[in-house]
Amino acid sequence: MSKVIRLFVVFLFLSTSVWANGLSLNSIGPRALGMGGAVVGLANDYSTLYWNPAGLRNLEGVFIGGYFTGIMPTGTYQADFTPFGGEAIDTETKSNMYPSPGLIGHWVCMLNDKLTIGLGAYVPAGLGAEWDGTDLRSLSGGTSLNWMSKIGVVNISPAVSYQVSESFSVGLAVNVFYALFDLDRPAEVAPNTFAQYSESSTGFGYGVTLGAHYKVNDMIQLGASFRTKTDVTMSGSGENPAFASMGAPTKSDFDRDVSWPLWVAGGVAVKPVDNLTLTFDVQYSQWSASETEFVTEYKEAAWKQALEPTGDNKFVLNWKDATQLRLGAEYRINDMATIRGGFYTDPAPGPDETYNILFPSIDYNAFTGGFSLNFDNLVVDAGAEYLLGSERDIPFGTYADAVPGKHNMNIFAFSIGLGYRIR
Repeated sequence: MSKVIRLFVVFLFLSTSVWANGLSLNSIGPRALGMGGAVVGLANDYSTLYWNPAGLRNLEGVFIGGYFTGIMPTGTYQADFTPFGGEAIDTETKSNMYPSPGLIGHWVCMLNDKLTIGLGAYVPAGLGAEWDGTDLRSLSGGTSLNWMSKIGVVNISPAVSYQVSESFSVGLAVNVFYALFDLDRPAEVAPNTFAQYSESSTGFGYGVTLGAHYKVNDMIQLGASFRTKTDVTMSGSGENPAFASMGAPTKSDFDRDVSWPLWVAGGVAVKPVDNLTLTFDVQYSQWSASETEFVTEYKEAAWKQALEPTGDNKFVLNWKDATQLRLGAEYRINDMATIRGGFYTDPAPGPDETYNILFPSIDYNAFTGGFSLNFDNLVVDAGAEYLLGSERDIPFGTYADAVPGKHNMNIFAFSIGLGYRIR
C-alpha cells in the first residue's frame, strides 16, 4: 500500500486503543449500538452489511450512510509493590477519545431486482491501552518508560444479497482487512534493568461473512451470520537501544501472524405490536483458535539469538471462547421519530494467568440507547452505550505471565450517523 493510501486510511478510518474485549468491535453503526448490537435477526439498516449481509434485501432503493463513533475508555490499575522494594500503583489509562468512522452504501441491482449490492468501509476491530509510564515504574525497574498498545483494522467490504423467496434471503460480504499494530513497552535486558522497546507494523488479511434471513410472518424474523477466521501477517520494524551495547543493530524488521476470530451469531426479532420491535441475539467468538500467542519473527540475527531461546519474542494470551447475549428494543413514536434501548453481556476472553495491562480483558455489562429522526430522504441516527466493567484481582506470585494487582475498565461510546436515500 502506498504512503498516500496509508495516510488516507490512518486519518479517515483510525482505529486505536481500547475496544471492549478483544479484536472485535461490539457495535457497528449507531442504530445497532443503540439496540445493544442485537440486530442479526432484525437486519433492517445499512449496518446489516456487517452484522448479516442477507439483510441487504430488506432495504429499498439506493442509500448511502456514514457515521462517527467516539470511544472513551477509563482503565484503572492498583497494586502494592512496596513489600518487593517498589512503589504502590494507583493509576488510570490516559483520557483519550478514539474515533471509529464508517461509510456504507447499498443499491438494488438494475439487472435483477432480487439482487441488492452493498459496499462498506469501516473499522470492525481494535484493541489496546495507553498508560503513564511514570505511574508504572515498579513494573520497569524504577524507570519511567512508555506503555502503549494499539491494534486496529480497516475493512473494505463489498457485499451482495439475493432474495431466494418472498420470505428468505441469503448474503455474502467479502472482508479485506488492513491492520495496524503499534506497541511501546519496557524490555528487560538484565535482571531488573529495562530499556524502551517500540514497534510498528501493518498487514493485509481476507475473509468472508455469510448471512441468512427468514421472515416467519409479520411478527417474527430470524437471522444467522457466520464470519470466517481472518489471518493477517503483520510486517514492520522494532527498536531496542539496548542492542547497541552488544554491537548489534538497534532496529530489526519482523513478521508476526495475528488472527481475528471465527464469529457465529443467531438472532430473532419479534414485533408484538405495530410500533414495537424486540430483538435477541446470541453471538459466539472462537478466541481459542486465534488468540493463543503472538510470535514475532525478527530478521536481525542478534535479535533472534537473544530473544528466541528465552521466549521473549512471544506474547502469550491463551484466550478462551466467549459468547455474548444481546437484547434490544425499538419503538416507533411516529413516522419521524424512533427510540431504542438495549443491553448485552460481554465476557472477558482473557484468563487470569496471562492478564496484561497492554491487552486488557474485562467482563462487561453494557447498557445502550439511541434514536432516529427521518426527514423525507434524510435520516439522522444516534446511539450511546456504557460498558460497566467487573474488577479483576490477579494475585501476586501466582502466574508467571500475568501482571498482578486489581484491574478494571469502564467505557463510554457514542455514535452519530447521517444517511441519504437517493431514490
